[in-house]
Amino acid sequence: MSTIAYSIRPAIPDDVPQIFDLILALAEYEQLSHTVNNSPTALAEHLFGPKPYAEALVAEVENQLVGFALFFTNYSTFLTQPGLYLEDLFVLPAYRRQGIGTAFFQAIAKLALERGYGRFEWRVLAWNQPAIAFYQRLGATVLPDWRTARLLGEALRQLAIGHTRDRATTP
Repeated sequence: MSTIAYSIRPAIPDDVPQIFDLILALAEYEQLSHTVNNSPTALAEHLFGPKPYAEALVAEVENQLVGFALFFTNYSTFLTQPGLYLEDLFVLPAYRRQGIGTAFFQAIAKLALERGYGRFEWRVLAWNQPAIAFYQRLGATVLPDWRTARLLGEALRQLAIGHTRDRATTP
């Protein structure tokens, strides 16, 4: 396989439609297409609106986006420092094994250090062994004891209005 020329750069508003297409491709890869329920308009607002919630880097080859990394600031109470949390990173299959994933991780690690942040973290699906091996080659520790807990949709609404499934523990 020949090496391709690519660049990693911060996303700009004009990139949003292509980033959203990459998000759809990621969802398909992770067998989660059924969970995508928003739009490029919402993504543009969340990345570039008056109160941005996240940032994105993109990988570009010949004026085409072939990958993206979307991340945001989080906080470590134990370190008492902010950190960067990588929500998603995706490179189109035809452009993998060209160094793009590593370049994304290096760019985000550099941002974390430049900002004085104490950590850079992300999650990985347990079945995604190629990604786990890649992260370990980068020097990352995959934490075996942590599980993701999530409230969304109706469960989120029910808890917000005070309805829980376990009334015995409700004060």
